Amino acid sequence: MEKFNIRSVIEGYTQGYFLMSEGDGRPIEWYYTNERTLIPLDDRFRYPKSLQRVINQNRFEIRIDTAFDQVVTGCADRETTWISKELRSLYTNLHAAGWAHSFETWQGDHLAGGILGIAIKGIFIGESMFFNIPEGSKVAMVKLVEHLRSRGYGLFDAQLMNPHLARFGAYEIGDQGYQELLQKALAKACSFT
Repeated sequence: MEKFNIRSVIEGYTQGYFLMSEGDGRPIEWYYTNERTLIPLDDRFRYPKSLQRVINQNRFEIRIDTAFDQVVTGCADRETTWISKELRSLYTNLHAAGWAHSFETWQGDHLAGGILGIAIKGIFIGESMFFNIPEGSKVAMVKLVEHLRSRGYGLFDAQLMNPHLARFGAYEIGDQGYQELLQKALAKACSFT
C-alpha cells in the first residue's frame, strides 16, 4: 500500500482515476472508464414521489463524518466487495487527512444508511453506499445532492452506472466531456463540511 500515499491518491482522483480491489489480500488497483456516470446537481436529478413522502416525514437525521468507519464497513459488507481491508485502511487515512467523508442517515441511535465519498475542491466522488434501514441510503442521496448544491459543488462523480443510480437521473458521459467538467469542478474552492 506504500504506493498509495495520500498525495498520490488525491492526484489520481483529480485525473479521473479511482481505486478498487478484487478482495482482501488482493492489490488495490487504479481504474479508469471512458463512460463516466454522473449524478446531476441540476434539475435532471430526480427521485420517486414515495421517497419525497419519506423525506417529508423527517424519519431520518442527517449527519456528516460521525460514523465514518461504520459507513465504510457497511459499504464493504456484501458477498463480493471491491472494498478490501487494505482499501478500508486507505479510506481511513484519507478521512484523517480530510479528503474522505461519510454522509449518514440516522434513526435515533441507529445508523440507517450512508454514502462514502471523496471531496476534492468542487468534485465529490461517490465511492459506495449502503443501508441498514429501508430508504436510508436513498434519503442520504437526496440530502447529499442538496448539500453539494448548497456548497457550490460542480460535479458528483458516481463512476459506474447501476439501476439504483439511474433512478436518480444518473447519466453517462464520454471521456472528453467528463474531463472538461472535472477541470471546471477542480477550479472551484468548495468545503464539504
